Amino acid sequence: MIIVGRRFVLFAALFLLSLGGMLLGPIADASAQVPAGVASESEMAAEHDRAPVTLDGEELFYVRGITAYPARERAKTISGQVRALAADRSVSPDSLRAVESDGRTSLVAPGYFVVWIFDADAEDEGIPRSILAEALRKKIVLAVETYREDRAPGALLTRSIYALAATVVALVLLLVTIRIFRSLYKLLEPRLTSRIEGLRVKSGDAIRIEPLWMLIRGLIATARVLTIIVIVYFYLNFALALYPWTRALSKQIFAVVLDPLRSMGAGLVGALPGLIFIAILVIIARYLLKAVRLFFAGIDQKRVAFAGFESEWAWPTYRIVYVLIIALTVVFAYPHIPGSDSGAFKGVSILLGVLVSLGSSSTIANVIAGYTLIYRRTFRIGDIVRINDIEGMVSERAMLVTHVRTIKNEDIVVPNSMILAGTVTNYSTLARTRGLILHTSVGIGYETSWRQVEAMLLLAAERTAGLLKDPPPFVLQKALGDFAVTYELNAYTDDPTGKVRLYAELHRNILDAFNEYGVQIMTPAYEGDPERPKTVPKDQWFSPPAKRPGSPGAK
Repeated sequence: MIIVGRRFVLFAALFLLSLGGMLLGPIADASAQVPAGVASESEMAAEHDRAPVTLDGEELFYVRGITAYPARERAKTISGQVRALAADRSVSPDSLRAVESDGRTSLVAPGYFVVWIFDADAEDEGIPRSILAEALRKKIVLAVETYREDRAPGALLTRSIYALAATVVALVLLLVTIRIFRSLYKLLEPRLTSRIEGLRVKSGDAIRIEPLWMLIRGLIATARVLTIIVIVYFYLNFALALYPWTRALSKQIFAVVLDPLRSMGAGLVGALPGLIFIAILVIIARYLLKAVRLFFAGIDQKRVAFAGFESEWAWPTYRIVYVLIIALTVVFAYPHIPGSDSGAFKGVSILLGVLVSLGSSSTIANVIAGYTLIYRRTFRIGDIVRINDIEGMVSERAMLVTHVRTIKNEDIVVPNSMILAGTVTNYSTLARTRGLILHTSVGIGYETSWRQVEAMLLLAAERTAGLLKDPPPFVLQKALGDFAVTYELNAYTDDPTGKVRLYAELHRNILDAFNEYGVQIMTPAYEGDPERPKTVPKDQWFSPPAKRPGSPGAK
């Protein structure tokens, strides 16, 4: 389940990256082409080339300009002249006429000069100057008539009635919407509450009512707010479009919503080939991951075997292959993500990469160390190990840390990088096949025969349950000291987990054996021969509160 969850998160991130690139790509491309505040030569030329002449927000025609007289400034002047002509009802629109002169045509009316038309304007349109002048004259005449009709008292009264009716309809729709959602809330609350309560009972309180009901209420409230926004939007768009003074504002409000939708739609259509490629690539990667998982599951269950490849390496290797497949999928998908070639997209990618690299250096070091420990077969779960000065059983092994449980039942978390840099002693590796050698030393005086000492030590090993008889225990004479001979008893065991218990039992048996035969153990220090050997007589072995084996309360 954990692997499936990670896969879902990675693929979901890839999809969101694609969607974000699709939406932000056109904006990023536009911003990346020309830095803020700096216009390119082509844009400067376009500014001087053409600009629209408008009246009441409607574009009538375009005019060109020159460096000394930019098109925008020229269009603004002509727009003012057309507006002045339209506002003077004493001048008939049909009185507008074209006057020819050398290299230009003038559109004039009694008392008003409207526009000059030059040969360059006609060349842009690809028609003779006289035909362009007549077309512009008709356009201006029609715009002036529309301007005056829109401001006629009768038209304004009719449109005011329309606006009042639209206001009433909008208010009614708002009230109806509020009441519908209130009724919907009251209708759904008891039904959903009962169903959620049933789910809670079936799940054993695993499902809580409050979060689910808050989610449903949030969805209903969101739907209500969106409905109200839509009603208000269409009302404002309709009402503002009725009056010539606010018609341009109506178009701006409409463009605020429509332009982003149009851009998103165009971006979606343009991004469809890349998105289809990414979708196919994700499907292929998903089934490839399933096949790889089945393959390594077979290795883990020893249904598939390779010489020199341990079954315990299956899942760590699978995780490496998993990451490689995901990385290759992202690499192949990256060029097809909409907007991936934009400067903004690349900048965000670099920023995320820097943040990840700065924040995960120790994590990556621990992950690499974890895999190194696995493939070096340093230890397995259940092994008894010593890591630096920590000794215990390996209870859990992860990519970042290793958990060691000590003999005192302490759970110590050791970073893998520290393990790789330190010294590891594994007591379990050879204990499974050759046995682990437990060893302990005693110092005995020169007056005692070494043969007797060795026999007593071997007797103590024989009495210790848990030590192997084959291979047999053995004794080494480690040193001939100034006052005593150092003997080392070595015995095999195949149970490293009981090492501490075996040492305690072995030491008890050594003491009993030496006391039984009256031989004094002289370690750790010797200053002189005592009057009597420092041994415990046999009749005092079970002095109170010790109890003899088999007696009541004895362990």
